[in-house]
Amino acid sequence: MRRWWAIGGLAMVAAAACLLVRADDDDPPAPKVPAVFAAYATSIREPWNQVIHAALRKAEQDGRVRYEWKDALDTVEKQLAAVERALADKTDIIVADSTDARDEILAVAQRHPATAFLVAGAGEPQKPNVSTFDSALVEPAYLCGLLAGKLSESKVVGIVAGKHEPEPQRTINAFRAGAREANPEIKVRLDFIDSWFDPEKARAAALKQIAAGADVIFAERAGAIAAARETGVRAFGNMIDQNAEAPEHVITGPIWNMQPAIDHVIARVAAGQVEAENLQRFANLAKGGVALAPWHGHDEKLPADLLELVRKRQAEIVAGTLTVPSDPAEPKAD
Repeated sequence: MRRWWAIGGLAMVAAAACLLVRADDDDPPAPKVPAVFAAYATSIREPWNQVIHAALRKAEQDGRVRYEWKDALDTVEKQLAAVERALADKTDIIVADSTDARDEILAVAQRHPATAFLVAGAGEPQKPNVSTFDSALVEPAYLCGLLAGKLSESKVVGIVAGKHEPEPQRTINAFRAGAREANPEIKVRLDFIDSWFDPEKARAAALKQIAAGADVIFAERAGAIAAARETGVRAFGNMIDQNAEAPEHVITGPIWNMQPAIDHVIARVAAGQVEAENLQRFANLAKGGVALAPWHGHDEKLPADLLELVRKRQAEIVAGTLTVPSDPAEPKAD
């Protein structure tokens, strides 16, 4: 009798084990964790690179990607070599931030249709796998221009820009439009330093503008804030929150947040979907892809009517009742 009970018990245990195995077999597979490689043409210290890097680091910290990167890839050959090495390691997503190597990167992407490529610049996506992205800072740049136009006592503002490219020119034109709306008599001093990242050259350009009467500086390129700090004039940062560089002088600035676009692509690739998309649609105030940098208390020092104007215009932009022109024409100094 005990033997029969023992045999029966063993059979029940075996049957339960089979059910457990079958249940495990029916569980959905663990979600894919894509491997990402980012190729940065300039130093990782450049604000543009910091925005992309921060978004990818956040995804890595959340366990949603495996992330590797290389910066200072200052020639087309270096960028291509880095991308080819990443592809040999079965990378799922390539982020290429340099417009200088755009055509060459597109050619590589055509040979790897199963890999998602995110290529900087305002060009059209290339099917089946090349998405495009850019910072598109016109909305917050316009708001900063409103502030600059009202705050300038000399009626002269300075803009230190990088290269003669459509996207920074859109930002500059939006800033200037805001400044002139706030004060039609405002004059704009403008210098291009013909580099994406040369802090000393940007500083020198800003010092020249300040000597020529500018009492507000828009630091479209890193380095110009140092001149504002040295001379005591007001400044606006760009791309990232740069208040720490001169806390008493940096009021705010247009900032770019690539997290919404990066999260979207990661989710698609993790689900097995590689697509060609224009990711600039995320770069607006309404979707959180751009914003004004934190005030760090400067809002409390602004005239109440000016702060009310900026907040009113910001609300209108988000609601869709105000559209800031996105003008890529080359701007001219006054």
